[in-house]
Formats: sequence, C-alpha cells, structure tokens
Amino acid sequence: MTAEGPAEGPVDGGLGAAGLEPGSAVVLDADGSLVGARAGRGGWELLAWSPAGPPAEGVLHGRAAEFNGGSLLVAPADHDNLVALRGLLPWLRPRRLAGATSFGFGDRLGVATQGHVAALRAHPGVQPVLAQQSARELARMGRTFHEVVDAATIGVLAAGWREGFGADGDHLKTITDLEAALDAGCSQVTADPIEVVPRIPADGPAGELDAAFAAVPWTDLEDDPAAFTRRYPDRLLLDSGTLELPRTALRAAAARFAPAVVRVTELHRRLREVAGERVGFEVAVDEIAFATTPVDHVYLATELRRRGVRWDAFAPRFVGQFEKGIDYLGDPVAFGRDVALHAAIARTLGEYRLSIHSGSDKFSVYAAIVEGTGGRFHLKTSGTSYLVALRTVAGTDPSLMREIWRLAREEYAVGRASYWVSAEPARTPGAEGLADDDLVRLLDAADSREILHVTYGAVWATLGAELRRAVWSGRDAYNGALAAHLGRHLAAVSPAG
Repeated sequence: MTAEGPAEGPVDGGLGAAGLEPGSAVVLDADGSLVGARAGRGGWELLAWSPAGPPAEGVLHGRAAEFNGGSLLVAPADHDNLVALRGLLPWLRPRRLAGATSFGFGDRLGVATQGHVAALRAHPGVQPVLAQQSARELARMGRTFHEVVDAATIGVLAAGWREGFGADGDHLKTITDLEAALDAGCSQVTADPIEVVPRIPADGPAGELDAAFAAVPWTDLEDDPAAFTRRYPDRLLLDSGTLELPRTALRAAAARFAPAVVRVTELHRRLREVAGERVGFEVAVDEIAFATTPVDHVYLATELRRRGVRWDAFAPRFVGQFEKGIDYLGDPVAFGRDVALHAAIARTLGEYRLSIHSGSDKFSVYAAIVEGTGGRFHLKTSGTSYLVALRTVAGTDPSLMREIWRLAREEYAVGRASYWVSAEPARTPGAEGLADDDLVRLLDAADSREILHVTYGAVWATLGAELRRAVWSGRDAYNGALAAHLGRHLAAVSPAG
C-alpha cells in the first residue's frame, strides 16, 4: 500500500456521509482507497474506505463493515494506528525545521491542532512546531511525548495540513527525558541545564564568583584555566559593532555556566548517537534568575562549539520579564537593544537563531524581535492555547469554569513553582458569587490570567476529564478562537505579514 496523496475536490468515496472531516481524505491506493478523520464523541476516529476488500488491511486495526458500495473501516486514533499512518503519509511525520522564522504551538489538552493550522493558513511564511511540550508539563499532566506527537498527528490529518511540521521535546534536563522525546519522534529537542547553574548574577559578590570559578570542572571540560584565558580576545567584532570581553566578565561567565556546558554536551552527544543529524538541537537558559549578558552568551557559544555541540537555536534570558500569558514587563527599547545584540552574537559565532520562550501575548515587543533578529528566530508559545480553551469553557460551561477558577486560586502557590510569574491571588476575585459574565473577564486580567496559566496540572488532575469533554464538545468555537488569537501572533511575526 502506498499513499497517492490528498484527495482532491469532493471525491471522498462516500466517506462524507460517514462524517469525514472536510479536507482530511487521503488517497491510499490507485483503486481509490481513502483514509481520513472523523470526530467521535470524545475524540478523533480514523475512517478507511475501499471499493473492494477490507481497507488498509494489515495496517490499521478497527471494525469493518459494508458501506456505500465498498468496505469501511472505523479505527481508533490510538498510538499503533497513528504510527502506521506516519509510516504511510510523509507529511504526518515531524521534520527538522530549516527556515528563518518558526513558531511553536503548545497543546496541553491535545485538541488544538486544527485551530493552530487555521491560524497558519492565514499567515504563510512561518514554519510550525505543532507538537511542543516540556518535560515539566508532561510530568504535571501525566502525559507522554508519544501522546503529544500522536495528538498532533491526528490533528494534522483532520485539518488537511500537508506543509510539514516540527515536534519539540522542550526543556529537557536528563538523558531519560531526551530519549523519551526521540523515541516519540520529536524532530527537535531543547536542552535546559539551568539546574546546574548557581544562582549568582554576572555582577554578584566577588567572593561567590571566585568560589564558583575555583569549582569549574576543568577535567570534564577538557580544558584548563590558562587555555581558557588564552582562548578569548579582548573584544569581539560583530556586524553591528565591537563587543568588549573583560577578563572579569569572562571569569564570571565560566564560574556560572561551566557546569551547564558539561550538561549540554552530554545531552548533545547522546542525541547524535541516537538520531544523527535528523533532529535539531536548542539550548535554553531563559529560566535562570538573571538576564543573560552578552559575555555569558559569547562564553556559552564558544565553549559549546569547542566541545562539538551543533545547535540550531539559543534561548537566553532577555532583559525585562517574560512572564506567562501576559505582555512583556519592562522597557521595550532596552529589550530591542538586547535582542539585537544577542542576534548579532549568534550571527558571528555560529549562525544559529535566537529562541524566544514564554513568547505568547508579548505584543509590545514582537516588532523588536523581528527587527532585531532580521526575521531569524523561533518563538515558543504553550499555555496561551490552554487559556483560549478556558475562555471557551467560560462561555459554554460557567459552572465548570467557576470550579476551575476556585481550584486554580487554591493551588497557585504550588503551580507557580518553577515559573516566573508575579500574580497575586489577593488582587483577584474569589469564585463564590462570581457572575457568569465575570468568568470570561478572568482571562483578560493579568493576575487571574497568570494564575490560570500555571495551575493546569492541578486542574487536569482534578477536573481533566470534564475540561477536555467541554473543550471537545465546543471545538468549533475553540478552533475559531485559536485561529483568531494565534493568528494575531502570527500576523505580528510572519515575514509575509
């Protein structure tokens, strides 16, 4: 069996009468056999139809029956069937991104891909990562990378998207997490070494920096202090000017980031052993407690290159605050200078791109990102699609949304751990007596929006089944809201405008 390509026009072998999702039909064989997606009660199903004989025999498992002059197979959209489909249809396999501008769409609930694709169609020129989840999010929700990739696979089929997409195993800290992401078919991974970075800023106390420098693991780095000192010039010539490299700043960078170089190197070597060059590699230090200085960036790029690390993107912590689900907090002019300088360093030291994490809803600085990077960047979003889901629920099931808000306020102290947020429950209303119209407004106020953003784990553990059922039943409204909200993001960052 070989896939011939997408079905054209209204020809669907009669599957339309069986509830085939418009645009999802794919020709599997010259005899007219087709496969497509259908919305079931609680999720997607696969439909395969053949004019003669059991369709997709030996490939998909399901129940077969006579239908419309042929044979129809109704198959669950489970892992085995989706693996089989990825073997048949190349556009269902995540691929490594190679373009200048790319965009990560997080999908905590596993039902957002159709809405993401709707946003993409209106704003061409951006390469999408349609399967993106961090190891932290998976742990909080009890999901796996396989489930994330599978959800994107069936969503891509249902949406009729044939232009390719990436899958990102995000914020990976261990070899175990890395191998799980690769086993699921992720086409890029993001190494996050911040747990080994001491919480000392570049201008921290001299005694703390000296002690950290004395503890640099030179043997693991295959280096020594004298070679380290000789390796760096006094200044670095960038295409935007000259960057001074003071000895004290370089020592501070090594004192703080040398263990991170060791950790990232370990992850990169294992990645190349398992996946070769087919999987992209990103390094992220955006969640450290202090801004990444230009000298920090130079140190990391230089040392990782010396250790043989080949990376596609780097996520520094920029000046100001990139909090969850709200606009940038800080001086946009200072941010513009910062992003432009980091982009210039990237062009000089490796031609990798900058990656902007917690990138949703930062409308005040999107123009600065595009201008400062020349359009060469990756922007990651995640929780904003979850917030759109909650907005949908607030409009269709106020009682459920009221319970979600009650739980979110109660669990915020736990949910905010490992996230940079500044929301205060005292500045938000309690759930009791909150009018239905006010529930939607919770998604507009910064404090309540952040509280809802980071408490997804507790909500999922307690109300996950009800939440997913409500979003699935209202998926048309959800998809439309996603297309509008994410479309606004894409319009701001797309090279096509």
